[in-house]
Amino acid sequence: MGAISEAPADKASFARLGVERLPTLVASEFTTLSVCDLVSGRREVYGLPAGALSAGDRAAFDRHFTAHPLVRFHGYEGGGVTRRISDCLPLARFRESAVYNDYYRRVRIDHVMALPIFVRDGLLVSFVLNRSRRDFSDRERALLDVLRPHLARLYRRTQTLDRLTAREHEVLNWIARGKSDAQIADILGMSVRTVQKHLEHIYAKLGVETRTAAVMRALGRG
Repeated sequence: MGAISEAPADKASFARLGVERLPTLVASEFTTLSVCDLVSGRREVYGLPAGALSAGDRAAFDRHFTAHPLVRFHGYEGGGVTRRISDCLPLARFRESAVYNDYYRRVRIDHVMALPIFVRDGLLVSFVLNRSRRDFSDRERALLDVLRPHLARLYRRTQTLDRLTAREHEVLNWIARGKSDAQIADILGMSVRTVQKHLEHIYAKLGVETRTAAVMRALGRG
């Protein structure tokens, strides 16, 4: 999972590497990062192959959002561990459900496992793995659960750094490489005072007071 931790500090890049790397550990026909607003029922889905889901497919899922077994477990019941749909109800009963017949049957998926990495403030963020024939094993579920705290920390890092502007990201990157204000000013073609102003904004947005603390926060260690 090291490649994910080296990803650029933005949600899209984190999602892209996650959906690429997780299936190398646990086989999945397609893997996504799902960002669900539990209040409005709206979702952002990262990592879907082009054309994998039509607008009709998405609408079918959204109709059953609040009744989805994994959304209910992670989003509304406080479940904080990796979970399969088969942990929630038997396959035969799942196949009788509205969400299966309206959505999963049409996309030819029978087995789903979700790895929650952020559940707070009305937001549920999970990596979701999908298969058509063979269910996920207990070992595969346990493996993803070992990774869950690591991925959760990295996601919180992207949330923090998403607040920074592109220029502030550049300044913070050079700080992490040990450059002085004067060196950064020379590299980026700006005055030392402008570098210091960017630093003030970085400190305020990250909730820190020193260069070291800013770098530690950016690395997800503070």
